[in-house]
Amino acid sequence: MTASSSAAFARTVRGTGPGLLLAHGAGGGIEANYGPIMEGLAARHTVVGVDYPGTGATPKTQSPLDIDELAGQLVAAADAEGLDTFAVSGFSLGGPVAIRLAARHPERVTSLVLSATFAHTDTRTDLVASIWQQLFESGQHSVLAEYLNLMTLSEAALNLLAPAQVQAAAEQVALTLPSGTGDHVDLVRRVDVRADLAGIAVPTLVVVTTADPLISPALQRQLAAAIPDAEIAELPTGHLPFVERPEEWLKLISDFLARG
Repeated sequence: MTASSSAAFARTVRGTGPGLLLAHGAGGGIEANYGPIMEGLAARHTVVGVDYPGTGATPKTQSPLDIDELAGQLVAAADAEGLDTFAVSGFSLGGPVAIRLAARHPERVTSLVLSATFAHTDTRTDLVASIWQQLFESGQHSVLAEYLNLMTLSEAALNLLAPAQVQAAAEQVALTLPSGTGDHVDLVRRVDVRADLAGIAVPTLVVVTTADPLISPALQRQLAAAIPDAEIAELPTGHLPFVERPEEWLKLISDFLARG
C-alpha cells in the first residue's frame, strides 16, 4: 500500500524554518500528542504532522493500517509544503513510523528523535495492547480510560491525584477516544522495524521515558542500542511526556535539533 492509494491525511502545519515532521502515537493525534509543545517546536521549524485514519479530521479506514502508508503520507505532506529535507520526531507508535520513513528516504531525513517508543512489541507490550484493543472494541470505554490512566501515567504522577480525580479524568478521556483507536493498536501489535535500525545513518536521539508503564524502558533501550551511534536522553516521566514534563521534553528535542 502506498500513500497514493488513499486520500491524503489531515495535515497540521505550523511555524517557519527547517522542516520537522511529527508522527503521533496510537489513539492520539498531532494535537493530542504534540499540542503542548507545538508552539516551542514551531518557533524554529516548519512543523508538519498528519493524523492517522480515525483521529483528528482523517476519516477512519476500512482496511488494516499499513506502516509504509503512514510513513508515505508524512512524506507526501512534506512534499505538499515544499520541504525537501526534514527532521522527524516520532512518539510511541510514531517511532516505528519515523524509523520506516528514515529507512525509505535516507537522503531526505536530517535527524531523528524517538520518544517513548519501540521497534517491535515484546510479549508484555502485546498483552498491554491486546487489553487496550479488546476494551475499545467491546465498547467498554470508561474502563479503557481508567486502564490508560494506569498504563500511561508514572506512579508518581498518578499518586498525586485522588481516586475521584482519576475517575473524573477517565470519564473525560472516555468521551474523546478516537474512532481509529482499535486500528492504531492493531498496528502496534503487528509492527516490526528491527530490520531497519542498523541502516539508520542520521543523528538520532532516543528519549527514554524511565517511569513508563506502557512501553518499558528496557524495550526503549533495546531500540537505541540497535541504531548506530544513537544518543539516549532519560526523562523521568510515564508514557506521556507532553502531560507530565512538556517543557523538559521540548528542550531535549529542540536542543538536539539545534545541534544539527
